[in-house]
Amino acid sequence: MNEQERTRQYHIQCARGDVGGYCILPGDPGRCEAIAQWFDGAVHVGTNREYVTWTGKLLGEKVSVVSTGIGGPSAAIAMEELANLGVHTFVRVGTCGGIDLSVQSGDVVVATGAVRMEGTSREYAPIEWPAVPDFQVTQALVQACGKLGFSWHAGVVQCKDSFYGQHSPGRMPVSYELEQKWEAWKRLGVLASEMESAALFAVAAARRVRCGSVFHVIWNQEREAAGLDQKESHDTSSAIQAGVEALKILIRQDREKN
Repeated sequence: MNEQERTRQYHIQCARGDVGGYCILPGDPGRCEAIAQWFDGAVHVGTNREYVTWTGKLLGEKVSVVSTGIGGPSAAIAMEELANLGVHTFVRVGTCGGIDLSVQSGDVVVATGAVRMEGTSREYAPIEWPAVPDFQVTQALVQACGKLGFSWHAGVVQCKDSFYGQHSPGRMPVSYELEQKWEAWKRLGVLASEMESAALFAVAAARRVRCGSVFHVIWNQEREAAGLDQKESHDTSSAIQAGVEALKILIRQDREKN
């Protein structure tokens, strides 16, 4: 067995040399090829379960995109195995639902922290630890959104394990807890709800790698409840462009340091 085969990771089925040091993490495997089109010379490395991998270059630097599926457990597996292969910088590019009334469909949200209403991060850090992204990556994402002229927000997002716990809380046996906590997130100005960042921020801290998150807002149920105009939006291109531009910013910064 050669060195590459010895380093092949069980779930993502990638080995050393298959991926770059910088990686974009979407949830949907179907988005990987679209994201890879922003790379130079992108090639499909492999597909296993929910993990689809493409690798190319940005500014001459080897970069990858790897899908994680839905939720914290599978996202944590992807980050763990990619970190084993030398990936040091991650940008989560995904979708979210707005909570704060200022967040509209089609906007971009950059996470500055994540409410840990999920289980994966608890197997990495005690609940007192705050799930926060890497400052440099977050700064690059904010800079990218400004440069590209997007309508963007930066703030705390809420992470959950149950999609339907959010959208149908009243029929859940623990509706009393779900509904009361949702009200708390609203009062605290939490911007949006999604499913991966808290876990990724915890894994990144434990593995000493960098991670940030940027999201496309599909819908805001609180704006709907308030009778405010909005249209459902599924065009994720703004969040993708912000993630790619942020990686370029980070690559330039890293080269200057080194």
